[in-house]
Amino acid sequence: MPEIFQYEFMNRAIIASVLVGATAPAFGVFLVLRRLSLIADTLSHVALAGVAIALLTKAFAPAVALVATTTAAVSIEELRIRRLLPGDAALAVFLYGALAIAVVLISLANGFNSTLFSYLFGSVLTVTEQDLLWMTVLAVVIVLFILMFSSELAQITFDPDLARINGVKVHMLNLGLAILTGATITVSMRVVGVLLVGALIVVPVLISLRVMQGMLRTVIASSLVGILVAVSGMVIAFY
Repeated sequence: MPEIFQYEFMNRAIIASVLVGATAPAFGVFLVLRRLSLIADTLSHVALAGVAIALLTKAFAPAVALVATTTAAVSIEELRIRRLLPGDAALAVFLYGALAIAVVLISLANGFNSTLFSYLFGSVLTVTEQDLLWMTVLAVVIVLFILMFSSELAQITFDPDLARINGVKVHMLNLGLAILTGATITVSMRVVGVLLVGALIVVPVLISLRVMQGMLRTVIASSLVGILVAVSGMVIAFY
């Protein structure tokens, strides 16, 4: 047996890398094709603000970050749909607003510490069984969501107006995408950190779009690229 598999913490880290590497890019396909790539970075900054709130109030950081990202994701979608703000403007407001809040709260919480750094840059070696459970649940939910609404997702991605005419519940699907995006970022930040989770969601998709055609093939290819990147990074770091 290779040395890397002889350590329990490495086995958990590799499983976590596979789960996050597969689910984040698969979900990112629909964000990239809808020109909403920046929402990943925006919500990662919102997650950072949530972590800062948790550090200040001694609360459970993932739970606070999940509430923050979900609320922000729904708010951004509502602003965009109701045309109260252009899509890019809504993202900018939440991105810079969350960053400002995070900086202030971090300073109030006695600045940077090991806990904050683990969320900023990830701490995959400290992933617990409970973390793996949440990652598995999220992976199952995302796979089921994509399989159940694959046709509808394709329609709202390429022509939302036609999808609405065809009876597709565009607004509900958009909200579902927004909420799952927030959940994906919250769960993934333990593995790759809030600063790089956006890259894991977007970059594998961009690579796959260059070599693949068709929605399903692109989703599968993006997941494979994400797994390759995440696991190879773990192996290189170990040796």
